[in-house]
Amino acid sequence: MVTGITLNEGSAAQRAAVRNWLAGLDRLSAPMAEKVVTAWVSAWTSSPYAALEDMPYSTMAPEHRLIDHVNHVTRAGFDLAVRAEADWGVAVEPDILGAILILHDVDKPLMYVREDGVVRNSVLSRELPHGISGAMLLREMGFPHRVVHTVATHAHTQPFHGTNPEAWILHYADFFATDRALLLAGTQPFYQRRH
Repeated sequence: MVTGITLNEGSAAQRAAVRNWLAGLDRLSAPMAEKVVTAWVSAWTSSPYAALEDMPYSTMAPEHRLIDHVNHVTRAGFDLAVRAEADWGVAVEPDILGAILILHDVDKPLMYVREDGVVRNSVLSRELPHGISGAMLLREMGFPHRVVHTVATHAHTQPFHGTNPEAWILHYADFFATDRALLLAGTQPFYQRRH
């Protein structure tokens, strides 16, 4: 068992609900798509949320739904991959990139709780940095190392980040989608912050 996340195939209805909201599954091989669905079902059923739509993206944008963020990142990431190949000759494997994009925030349903209408950090979020419990789940499920280590190191707070093309595509897609969520929430986007 992974800390916080229990591997769970889920019911047919849960798997269908996850399939219905995930953009980009059609770009993955059938075996990879099924593993991705299982990972999300596992995170969802291990979380306190009854519905996928209830999962918040962040304390900085509490009304922004995680399901929307994941889809924004996935679509932007696949668009960036097209540009990277056309402009720079950098090709990526669709199964690897797609799994990274779709699963980069798979631990977020366990990172936040909604208490009295307020989104707060969970106990787990104070025990493991974002990305780590998701990567632990993915490793347990047998995802390729490139997927596991990119998910583990993608958060801006991590001390280092992957050097593979999929990691930098995820980085820009994630910040693109994050800054939009922050702007909508009336919060300062990352691109305007001084570090």
